[in-house]
Formats: sequence, C-alpha cells, structure tokens
Amino acid sequence: MDKDMFIEQAAGRAEADLRIDNAMVADVFSGEFFPSSVCIGQGCILGFSRMPAREVTDAGGAYLLPGLIDGHVHIESSMLCPARFAELVLPRGTTTVIADPHEIANVRGVDGIRYMLEASRSLPLDVRIMLPSCVPALPFEDAGAVLRAADLAELLDDEKVAGLGEMMNVPGVLSGDADVLEKIRAARRRGGQVDGHSPGLKGEGLDVYSAAGVGTDHECTSVEELRDRIRRGMYVLLREGSASRDLLRLLPGVTPENSRRCLFCTDDRQPADILERGHMDSHLRIAVAAGLDAMSAVRMATLNAAECYGLRDRGAIAPGLRADLVLVNDLRHFQPLRVWTGGRLAAENGMMKTAPVSLDPGELRHSVNLAPLPEQPFELRLPSGRARVISLLPHSLVTESREMDVHVSADGLFEFSRNPGMLKIAVLERHHASGRIGVGLLDGSYGLSGGAIATSVAHDSHNIVVAGDDDADMKLAVEELARIGGGVVMTSRGKVLDCLPLPVGGLMSEKTAVEVADALRRLLRLAREHYHISEKADAFMTLSFLALPVIPRLKITARGLFDADAFRFVPVGA
Repeated sequence: MDKDMFIEQAAGRAEADLRIDNAMVADVFSGEFFPSSVCIGQGCILGFSRMPAREVTDAGGAYLLPGLIDGHVHIESSMLCPARFAELVLPRGTTTVIADPHEIANVRGVDGIRYMLEASRSLPLDVRIMLPSCVPALPFEDAGAVLRAADLAELLDDEKVAGLGEMMNVPGVLSGDADVLEKIRAARRRGGQVDGHSPGLKGEGLDVYSAAGVGTDHECTSVEELRDRIRRGMYVLLREGSASRDLLRLLPGVTPENSRRCLFCTDDRQPADILERGHMDSHLRIAVAAGLDAMSAVRMATLNAAECYGLRDRGAIAPGLRADLVLVNDLRHFQPLRVWTGGRLAAENGMMKTAPVSLDPGELRHSVNLAPLPEQPFELRLPSGRARVISLLPHSLVTESREMDVHVSADGLFEFSRNPGMLKIAVLERHHASGRIGVGLLDGSYGLSGGAIATSVAHDSHNIVVAGDDDADMKLAVEELARIGGGVVMTSRGKVLDCLPLPVGGLMSEKTAVEVADALRRLLRLAREHYHISEKADAFMTLSFLALPVIPRLKITARGLFDADAFRFVPVGA
C-alpha cells in the first residue's frame, strides 16, 4: 500500500480507484444501514464522499456488508486444496477464514502446516492460520506427527498466523501439563487468540480452562453452555457444519446484551453442502429466519469475528479499513451479488473473476503407509455375548455407549448373520505401518447394509476408518483406499462400487469444488440407495468423526474402543 497516495485519494486530491454508488451500507458500529457511496483506494476504504474515481459501479440500492468471516474452519474438511476452497467460498461472500490445519498437521506435522500457509499466501481469500495445538489430539493417538511447543514456536511469528488452534487436550490444561501451557502462553505472548474445544466442561473445570488463556469455544450445544462461556469472557462460535448443526440450538441464548461475544463458524462443511446451502451467507439466512435481527447477524459474521481474532483492519466499512466487501440483494436471502477483496472485484453473481492458482503439494501426495493386512484383520471375539456398542445421535458428533447382547459362534466370534443391523467398525493406522487395528461395533443407527465404506478422512489422526457388514468387503475397501492414496471407497459383494480419490494428504483433492461435489453426491446417492444409510447421518463425515476420541461418548481408534467420559480405553466385550 502506498500510504502517501492513500491520503491523497482520501483527501480528494487524487482519483479513487473505485466508487460504489447507491448502496445501503451496513454500519456495524452504530447498528444501522444508511444510503451512501463508498470510495476505495490502495485496497482500503477511503470514505463515503462522492469523490472522483477511475471506476464507478452502481449498487442499485443493494446492501453493502463487510466481507464475511468464518471464525473456525478446517479447509481440509472441504476435501479441497486451499485454492479450490477459495474459489468455492469467495463468491458466497466469505473473504476471510480462520483456518486450523490440524487435519493435515496430523498427517505431516510442520510440513503440512507450511503447505497450508504457502498454498494460501497469494489467494484472494485471506486465510489466517491457527497453529494446531493437539497433534496428536491425545497422547496415545497414532497420528503422523507429534507437535510440541518448540515445534510451533518457529511458526508463531508468521504474519498469517492468528494464534493457537482448538485446545482439545482439556485434561492437559486442567492438570497443568507443561507443554500444553507453554503452547498457550507462547500464543498469548504474541497477541494471538487461543481457540477452545470443551464440550460438556462446566464449573471449576471451565474456570481453570478459561483462566489458562483459552478464549473461544465452538463446541457449545446448549444455551447453558453458551452462557457459561460468555460469563467467563470467552467468545462463542455458533457452528453450522455438515455433520454438526448447532446454530438453531444456540440462537435462543443470543441476546442484545451478549451478542457481541458471539460469532459464526462452519468448522467442517463439505463442498456439495456449500454449493447447495452456501457458506457464511447461509448462517445469515438461518439466523435471520429464526428471528435474530439482521444487524446482529451481520456483526456476528464480520466485526465480532475480526475483534475476536485481532484483525483490526477489517470487519466493518469505515475509512482506513481493508476493502473486503460483499453486496447482497436483501437482508433475508443475503444472496451475494458482488464480492471485493482488498478493493478488487473477486466474484460476481456466484462466479470467480479469476481462478486462484494452486500450489504443488509435492510429497503430500504420498501419505498412505499401511502395513500389509493379516488374513482376518477384523476378527472380533466376544466370549461373554455382551458388548459395548457405539450408537449415533441424529446430526451430532456426540455418540452414545450401549451395552447389548450379541450372538457369537461356538468359539466366541461375532457373526454378522446372527446380528442383523449390527456393523463392525475399525480404524487402521496408516502413517507408520505399525499394523495397529482397533475393531468395535456400531449399532443400526448408522444404517449401512450390503457392503463396506472406508475413508482416510478420520478425525483427528486421519488413520483409515472402515465400517461394514462383511469382513471381506471391509478388507477390499481398505486395500483399494491404500492403492488410490486416500479418499473414500465403497465396496459390496467383493467389488469396488465407487471411490473419491483425495491424494493430498489423504484429505484433499486438487479438482474443482464442482467436480468433488459431483463425486460426493454420487457417493451419497449410493450410500442412501444401495447401503440404506440413515438420513439422520452424513454417510462420510459421521463415519470420520467416529474415530475422534475427544468427543463423548464412545469412539474407536487404532488402539481400540475409547470411553471419552471415563477417558480410558475399554474392551468391546462388556
């Protein structure tokens, strides 16, 4: 930015770069919309005077909002590399995202984080990175890397780093683990935010967690949890993702008094979902339709998020701030008409003006290192005839733990034929070829029948997770997944029915959002029509989160069944 020229333009002694006329401008500071022109120079807002400009555009009375900010997202969960993610969300009005790359960090550690930083650096979408705090998520997880405070220290001074990512190791914070606390302190010393992840935490534990320096939480699922965190000075991120949809549950807790501590996030949203429902623009539509006033919703998507993450140059339309803007048709549908980033028109009528350039992922294309499978990798012996079984809750990451009678063979082996509706679920370590395989049971709440589904997207360690009602189909799905370098594979009766390769870290594709979304739609249709998977579950994202042991209650890892409430491994046999 040429600061001298900026002042010349602001004073009207030099032409502005751009003037937007006839706009209803969102003033998120005073809480009103007012008719005005907005002038832009050197990528920033010059002011509201109708000054001469090299380019003039007519807003036609539409509403001009600050660029929308996603307060917490895992780009990898879109299954797209950063450039393809940018061209998906920018036309929907999102100009900044706060991204936690702990998915790729669990696969390749610091190298994975550096890839996300470099792949995002020249994009029109401003990607701010929260350094992953928990790689692995828990000390006994089998991730592809281990990141300690010293490993993250070298990255904290990067201008694109906004702080420390979600602190899932709640026990480590509460017990005063030295490395955990040093990560938090190092981020705070540099003025960064520290994201939280504390489902169910309350009372004294929440006091300690907040006092340690954790400043946000996106895992609230009740109004009570929202209020508890705001009372402690934390920001609450109202999440609306593909698998976990908490926005409508939490909105009744948002009041005029506390709304400034609330912001929006997607966390994990698939490309087909974004193409169909939108991105941050969908949060605005949902919130306003549910009764939240439009200005509070806009603040939550802009100013609140900017303040939460210390982005002092954006979040509002005011002189001197970055010209990230979105023009929407009205305050009900929030359909983005044009989107500017840094004063440049990035998208119009849902289309990018120029496609962002991808960075070559190099060695990240070779990330599946699976040990040879034994003859019967999923054999499960339950001599007592009783088992702990994972049970899903509708549209939630939280699961239930059930104890059930199961039918077994004479030598105690679980048999599919005698347990209709019951599935096996397994996680296989895929980073170091250790050969670890954890096997458990999943009840009929998932609904799969007639084959198996395997994926290398398995939060957070991203080993291979596979579920099915036939051992041979499960094995075939895993072997095909290793062959294609990661992604999603669907098998039935000894055949591969379909697959979606995700060769970048076993998590992302370099294809366009439309191509990936079309493939996902095809696979989801197969999941419903062939496998009869429940409408209450997202076939692939739900499966991915069943391997995440930091969310209650019962989950599965490469080391076996994990009880997140008791915080210990438990046998499948009850």
